[in-house]
Amino acid sequence: MRIINLFAMSTLSASLLLLSGQSFAHEEHHAMSMSGQQRQPSENIPMDHSQHQKMSIAPQVVVEEKQVSPPQHAHSNSDDFAYKSDQQFDHAAHLKEHGGQIYQQTTLETKWQRNDNDEGQGALKSELETRIGTDENKIFIKVHADKVESHQTEYDAKLLYSRKVADFWDLQVGLRYRNDPNRKIDQDQVDAVFGLHGMAPYFFETDAYLYIGQDRQVSFNLETERDLLITQKLIVQPYLDMNIVLSDDSNYAKKNGLNSVQVGVETRYEINKKVMPFMDLAYGYNKGVQETAWQKSSSSENELFYGVGIRFKF
Repeated sequence: MRIINLFAMSTLSASLLLLSGQSFAHEEHHAMSMSGQQRQPSENIPMDHSQHQKMSIAPQVVVEEKQVSPPQHAHSNSDDFAYKSDQQFDHAAHLKEHGGQIYQQTTLETKWQRNDNDEGQGALKSELETRIGTDENKIFIKVHADKVESHQTEYDAKLLYSRKVADFWDLQVGLRYRNDPNRKIDQDQVDAVFGLHGMAPYFFETDAYLYIGQDRQVSFNLETERDLLITQKLIVQPYLDMNIVLSDDSNYAKKNGLNSVQVGVETRYEINKKVMPFMDLAYGYNKGVQETAWQKSSSSENELFYGVGIRFKF
């Protein structure tokens, strides 16, 4: 009985091994057949060499397109031109915003003035000043006329170039023309002018001029003034006008040294920034003239002046 059982167990084991071997061989054969089918199309499908040729030519076309593109330097020139144009525009805008703009201002003043001496002569004084230019460079035109009673009008005109040399200060150079029809000779004269125009400390507006003319006529003139506000419209302005003669060998020579001084106070009322009536009160000193073939010597005089006037600005 034990022998029969062993025989049965051996038979069953052999059958199982046989069945498992056939299944493994069948799966291996199926896997090999599947891999063969997958490789077969790639080996048997003919290649389209025309497509391959097109794909290989395409990069060359791109390279040729890059070669016929516009030269790089032309593009850079246009960029440089645009950059320079922008720079010029920015420079012009900078000048306009920081003192590069051109402006103009004209002041016209007329004053009737009398003195307190025995004769009590009156004089009509008129002044015109025009300036045009930028903060750096300007042209000044100044005209001054005096008409004393029983005398003809005498006047002088200055044409000055003004250049900014420091904050609040301009250096000026130009010419002055003088005309005095009351003289018998030398009625017309021309002088060279060198000056300084600006704002002195404590807001004193100052003009200092050196005049050099014919017949060794050399003189120095100083004018300074300051505004003191009583109200926004009522303004008091003390001023000083001084003339020093350094040398004069002309036919109508003035005495050397401090030749004339006028110290005064002007009180004006500004109706607006364009119309300003005023009153003037001043003390004056005049040293006189030398004796020549065309005039008699005169002594020094001290006078008190008073007057009224009106000033226009536009």
